[in-house]
Amino acid sequence: MHALTEKDVRSSFANASLRERNSLTLPTGFDDLDWDARDFLAWRDPKLAPLGYVVAILDDRPVGILLRVSDQPTRTRPQCSWCEDVTLPNDVVFFSAKRSGQAGRRGDTVGTLVCARYECPRNVRKLPPLAYPGFDREAARERRIVALRENVVNFVRDIRDSD
Repeated sequence: MHALTEKDVRSSFANASLRERNSLTLPTGFDDLDWDARDFLAWRDPKLAPLGYVVAILDDRPVGILLRVSDQPTRTRPQCSWCEDVTLPNDVVFFSAKRSGQAGRRGDTVGTLVCARYECPRNVRKLPPLAYPGFDREAARERRIVALRENVVNFVRDIRDSD
């Protein structure tokens, strides 16, 4: 992911009002982020616990999505739809995001199950267990990294391209 400025991040949100963009709290250590090591930028708002943000690069431009955590807890231990990790050491929550444009103004939303603190990049980089003799664990890890990027980009694109 290429480096973003505060202005880039704030102006990237496809489904947030100007007031929401201006009031968001950037992630801790934003100025020191290692952008080359990032698949996407995601964080929870430290001042407003139910809010989360994700910024991905689509067509060489940052696109941000404002997410809200559901008030209702999940009944079972769900699987994250971004990293698809089945041995998660962390919580997965249901996030909803209003669509951009006219669809969002009508109240249309999309929901997804995601790691509560966006631990997905760390999860997909764990070396998977040996499934069978000769199993290429490194190739499996690389496939999971690529799948994570595609899952996040597809989610962001779905929100942005709703009209």
